[in-house]
Amino acid sequence: MSQQPSADVPVQHAQPSVGSIAAHRPHTLAGSPVTNLDPDIDADLDAYAEYAEGAGADAELPQGRFLDRERSWLAFNERVLELAEDPATPLLERANFLAIFASNLDEFFMVRVAGLKRRIATGVATRSASGLQPREVLELIWTRSRELMARHAACYQQDIAPALADEGVHLIRWPELTEKEQARLFTLFRQQIFPVLTPLAVDPAHPFPYISGLSLNLAVVVRNPVSGHRHFARVKVPPLLSRFLEASPQRYVPLEDVIAAHLEELFPGMEVLAHHMFRVTRNEDLEVEEDDTENLLQALEKELMRRRFGPPVRLEVEESIDPYVLDLLVRELKMSDAEVYPLPGPLDLTGLFGIAALDRPELKFPKYIAGTHRDLAEVESASAPDVFAALRERDVLLHHPYDSFSTSVQAFLEQAAADPDVLAIKQTLYRTSGDSPIVDALIDAAESGKQVLVLVEIKARFDEQANIKWARKLEESGCHVVYGLVGLKTHCKLSLVVRQEGDQLVRYSHVGTGNYHPKTARLYEDLGLLTANPQVGADLSDLFNRLSGYSRRETYRRLLVAPKSLRDGLVARINKETAHHQAGRPAYVRIKVNSMVDEAIIDACYRAARAGVQVDIWVRGICAIRPGVAGLSENIRVRSILGRFLEHSRVFAFGNGGEPEVWFGSADMMHRNLDRRIEALVRVTDPAHRASLSRLLETGMSDSTASWHLGPDGNWTRHSADADGQPLRHVQEMLIDARRRRRATP
Repeated sequence: MSQQPSADVPVQHAQPSVGSIAAHRPHTLAGSPVTNLDPDIDADLDAYAEYAEGAGADAELPQGRFLDRERSWLAFNERVLELAEDPATPLLERANFLAIFASNLDEFFMVRVAGLKRRIATGVATRSASGLQPREVLELIWTRSRELMARHAACYQQDIAPALADEGVHLIRWPELTEKEQARLFTLFRQQIFPVLTPLAVDPAHPFPYISGLSLNLAVVVRNPVSGHRHFARVKVPPLLSRFLEASPQRYVPLEDVIAAHLEELFPGMEVLAHHMFRVTRNEDLEVEEDDTENLLQALEKELMRRRFGPPVRLEVEESIDPYVLDLLVRELKMSDAEVYPLPGPLDLTGLFGIAALDRPELKFPKYIAGTHRDLAEVESASAPDVFAALRERDVLLHHPYDSFSTSVQAFLEQAAADPDVLAIKQTLYRTSGDSPIVDALIDAAESGKQVLVLVEIKARFDEQANIKWARKLEESGCHVVYGLVGLKTHCKLSLVVRQEGDQLVRYSHVGTGNYHPKTARLYEDLGLLTANPQVGADLSDLFNRLSGYSRRETYRRLLVAPKSLRDGLVARINKETAHHQAGRPAYVRIKVNSMVDEAIIDACYRAARAGVQVDIWVRGICAIRPGVAGLSENIRVRSILGRFLEHSRVFAFGNGGEPEVWFGSADMMHRNLDRRIEALVRVTDPAHRASLSRLLETGMSDSTASWHLGPDGNWTRHSADADGQPLRHVQEMLIDARRRRRATP
């Protein structure tokens, strides 16, 4: 899910400003909210067809055993909406979840719906794993998304906005402003908004303008008082200006209302008859033919330009729109009636990210500041932990955001950059920020003469432009920057430091589940292993050599690596649990992922469950497995947990006959992860670490923990209270409390 709170934005009270509530779209993790989105529907369907026809499929398993992934994604976003609808959620957090829901749905239409439309247009009618044709899936999406968008708008109109008003935060429309407020905003309009606006006429001399994706627009009808002729014009709401303007302290009005109230300034001498808001969503997925590309960087930059002109896939309009104007928009945009979504204003509630960032701590989750991991705190120097000293003593298992990222992973790389005994640093970067201390540390290391290799994934969806920018910044500093393997995205989260210690070279490693992004590390739940283990260091050396050179190594000591060994390795371990169970030895399968879609993994879970093995799956987003089906999956339980932090780690645990085996890493159970990405899982060998991760999985699956339960029909049921009506505890609250108690213990 792109389930991510926005950063705090300062609010000015003395004078209205275009920057009072900053225009803000969240850092999208596709994945996102929010994002469990697959960029290539064709590849998914082709992979399923190959699996269904191949020797890997189990003919004894029944048809219809896979839930539809698009329906499952919509159900995931419905769970986000339920958090916004829940009165127990702090009020500004509810506004934030409304914005997350809207942002998630934008991405879903830009990628998944666009992909379905493309497949239908090309006449490819391959059924999905759920048995549905692309047209059937698209119609299901249209129906279900319409219902959810109506709920979303009603939640804002009838619940969130009135509740915010009760707390002194007023989200109002232009007619509700006082004369004094209107006068102040008129001054603001003339000084800071009017110069940015560009009205575009539509007539024989002016063709219908291009409408950019996700932009807010005013459809304006004007009349020439001399000729009496009516004309249509479009005014784009500037996306870089504030979405909500502060008319007076704690009273906010949408930017488009201010523009609409002053349309006469844009069309002097004309009569403004009507105006209506509308918003278009376009296909914004990328298609880069890498096999024929000598320079992937240049090809991607060219494709980014093409993305702006993708075909439309959704038209949102105010429900009061004039039929004449709506007909014009539908005709010019070449859209069907099913793709039109009439809604009460204001449109585009991603603007609520700015409202959610207001400095009202009493309306938010209690503030939590992560502390230094206790194994690192023991070797803390005057300013930061001595990470190398700690790792010479033991491995460190990190759990973010409960353990500080800045005093662990960031400190690890900053210490490596500054240490004269460090000879080399090798790093993967999938998403990070341009002002990241991680990037700064790598630049410092290169400029000090260290060998620095950075593998940058410039195809990370919706971060492509930013990744290109700081990849070039790294190159200019002397880092060796490579872009991975042709045809594969590099999604694994790895860092390797080579240090001279006496007459030996020692390799220090970090393997994680999350991006090297300090800001999202405070919002995303992730795991990481810091270690000086020689086997892990050797594995990372081999894997980096494969990514930067011509190595063809496919087997590793402590890693499972996609696309070669990861799926087969997990399937083999799931299958082995059946043998353990039949021999009377301890056996179980416990999986925590963002998405569970891969048919081979699901079928392996079905076979184990039919043999009597308990299979527990903790999934944040999409899940295509059917639990609780008689004769198939009575021994499978599926839970989902959403909350203040975005659950992002991937963990795999097996009973293994009484010798538990635990892995974690970057891979979700999806075709794109297992077939079209470089992913890595690391085996956890420390018994205390294995026990800790096992307790985490058990807590998440417990009936005494707040969660959603998946039924065999694909419907999710929220369990937030016990039989006596007492609220169930949230796993994230338990972990926060545990960290606080640990820090309070002498």
